Amino acid sequence: MTNKKFGALLLLLVLFTFGAKAQLTTSVKINEVLVVNEDNFVDDYGKRHPWIELYNNSAGTVDLRGCFLTNDKNNPRKYMIPKGDVLTKIPPYQHTLFWADDQPTRGTFHVNFTLDPNKDNYIALYDADGTTLIDEVVVPAGQKADISYGLDMDGKGKWMVLSKVTPSTNNVTLDSNEKVENFQRNDSWGIGMTITAMAVVFLGLIVLYLVFKQIGKAAIKASQRNAQKAAEASGTKMSANAGQESGEIFAAISMALYELSDDNHDIENTVLTIRKVQRSYSPWSSKIYSLRQTPVVKK
Repeated sequence: MTNKKFGALLLLLVLFTFGAKAQLTTSVKINEVLVVNEDNFVDDYGKRHPWIELYNNSAGTVDLRGCFLTNDKNNPRKYMIPKGDVLTKIPPYQHTLFWADDQPTRGTFHVNFTLDPNKDNYIALYDADGTTLIDEVVVPAGQKADISYGLDMDGKGKWMVLSKVTPSTNNVTLDSNEKVENFQRNDSWGIGMTITAMAVVFLGLIVLYLVFKQIGKAAIKASQRNAQKAAEASGTKMSANAGQESGEIFAAISMALYELSDDNHDIENTVLTIRKVQRSYSPWSSKIYSLRQTPVVKK
């Protein structure tokens, strides 16, 4: 590979990397802000200060290193998020918290400005180039203590006063199930739930019956097609009712096989039978067979 081709490939790789990073950072949103913190969340030093919550609204991890937070429209690069801190990576659909305590020496997540409850507070997040605006919000003056200002849904929706403060977690938390409460209110005896459950079960059984019936029909047709093809290959024809013979035919075939296997008939031309003949007398004791006859004396 020549040096020109290698240089062009390296340039494309760098541009792609920066483009992917820019695309990911644009999915980060300012999600919730607490201006007056009297009895709320504390930082890693045990102190209470205003905080700004950011939310990653994408399915990929976003690294905020090099990006800027500011409360001044004329100074978009007021606080640069330090590089090299692994905690600046926000997992998909997760939150991270920055403390507006004007004490940046305390760590990565402590910015160099604070928020004033007596006036509107402009807050903005800029990309690493310092000119691309990612997100911004104006928090109205007169915020009450321990009541935050945020989006009604994480990363989207409209800004509103949140009576339930949710640092580093979802802005909307469900304390009850509306469907369950509706059932309890309108069907206290559970009759509707029982009917619904039985209907679902019977519907499932009907669906299974229809499915298996169609599968059986398809299997029979496939068997008949295979048998027809085999008959055609052997030069014989099969009737349309092939494979559906009557019971008498099967009974006759079974009887013939049984008689053949039981061997009830002899093969006469291969059997030699010898029987012993019983006589009622012996020729050796008969007088007519003696050696000579008794002489007769004549008078």
